[in-house]
Amino acid sequence: MALGPPTEWVDGVLAAQADLARTIAGLSDQVAAQASLLPDWTVGHVLSHLARNAESVVWRLEGAAVGELRDQYPGGIEQRAADIEAGAGRSADELVADVGQSSAAVAHAMASLPAEAWDAPSRTSRGVVEPSSEVVFSRWREVVVHHGDLGLGPVPLPAGIVEVWLPRELPGLAERTDPGQLLAWVLGRGPAPVLRGW
Repeated sequence: MALGPPTEWVDGVLAAQADLARTIAGLSDQVAAQASLLPDWTVGHVLSHLARNAESVVWRLEGAAVGELRDQYPGGIEQRAADIEAGAGRSADELVADVGQSSAAVAHAMASLPAEAWDAPSRTSRGVVEPSSEVVFSRWREVVVHHGDLGLGPVPLPAGIVEVWLPRELPGLAERTDPGQLLAWVLGRGPAPVLRGW
């Protein structure tokens, strides 16, 4: 039996994309070229990534609709990196238009996906096979987190993201720091440990 659309996640994507559009409306070339909060990435890199991520979401959802198991980026991580780099130095107007058009394509793909395709599989850039509903959740995460990474103002994590994402991340914390220090902190017996990057 098909799961049907994950309504809260779809609504979250639409709201997050609208929030992002408001933030970048009127973006200047100077701001597009400035450093973001991500190492070695400008605001232009982040916006280029968000647009290419949107295209990957559409690609995967369209594959689900026709019963094809599709990789998020057909050319792998190398293609992802090259596409981001190629688009990062564009003018602010080009970047904003790209984000807007690709976000609209995501909205259309979600709205037109047949009910039976929501649990059809596709593959992430890390090789994980997951249903289409998870593709939508990943888009919501990407937009919210990278909106904040632009460095143009705080972007709070919506409760719906926290509720789903935090329990998924907690088991891996001990792999990113000293487990003893982590437990001491959880027990209120030590300072918060430094976490290694993802």
